[in-house]
Amino acid sequence: MELRQIQYFIEVAKREHVTEAAHNLHVAQSAVSRQIANLEAELGVPLFIREGRNVKLTSVGKILLEHAEIALNEIEKAKEKIGEYLDPERGIIRVGFASSLAANPLPTVISAFRARYPNIGFQLKQGAYKQLIESVIKGEIDLAFLGPVPTQEKDVRSHIFFAENIVALLPTRHPLAKQPSIRLNELQQDTFVLFPPDFILRNIVMNACAQVGFEPKVSFEGEDIDAIKGLVSAGLGVTLLPEVTLIDNVPRETVKIPISEPTVKRTVGIIIPNNRELPASEKLFYDFLKEFFSVLNKFSQ
Repeated sequence: MELRQIQYFIEVAKREHVTEAAHNLHVAQSAVSRQIANLEAELGVPLFIREGRNVKLTSVGKILLEHAEIALNEIEKAKEKIGEYLDPERGIIRVGFASSLAANPLPTVISAFRARYPNIGFQLKQGAYKQLIESVIKGEIDLAFLGPVPTQEKDVRSHIFFAENIVALLPTRHPLAKQPSIRLNELQQDTFVLFPPDFILRNIVMNACAQVGFEPKVSFEGEDIDAIKGLVSAGLGVTLLPEVTLIDNVPRETVKIPISEPTVKRTVGIIIPNNRELPASEKLFYDFLKEFFSVLNKFSQ
């Protein structure tokens, strides 16, 4: 089984037409037909059913397509990693991030990194907390920005860049809106706007409220930061959010207020796989991040 045969097979399977596949591959139709026939002969089973000018995958063909695409994708990854090894400053970095870090600090650090390494590209993947951890473990991405940073996951290594406060976001008409700070139990009669139950920021809020003896009444749920801010802005409840999400964007008709009791914080940092080495370009980025936040923390002290 040759790589060229796999490439031709995948192209025909996707287009369901030999002539169109050949045109897209920039080869003669006879060459595609011959390679498919050779592949079928080697495997001893038909891979396509001919339907006039079109073709359809057989059940065996569908099995082969599933594994062939994975194999071809892995080969492309290997080629990229070899390219990075030869010239790590021209690679592509695959990095995941949680939505609460999308506006800050992710754009800032990527911009600073690109200023130093302008020829390195990025593929960014936004995802839920547990999904990003799984993606790093499975090798779909090699780094992920998370908050809080997991410390009990044996398959990933964690590096904490900073810790930040969780603050209250209230409508401006709320009775406590003009206070310099509040105790969390002062909100126990309010309704809350929170993330759905499987989100890590929801767990942080629930645990903080339990710490002072109440379970928040949840009136609305939103799956992203902006949706939650908008619902609070509309006066539909209160919420708790990481302070970094409000640095440059406190919505109209809302006010952020520090929580004096209890202290509610989260860590922010990055995870990398524990069972494999980072590719060269990702290693450059990882080392840059540690340097960047080390300098930043010195200035903020």
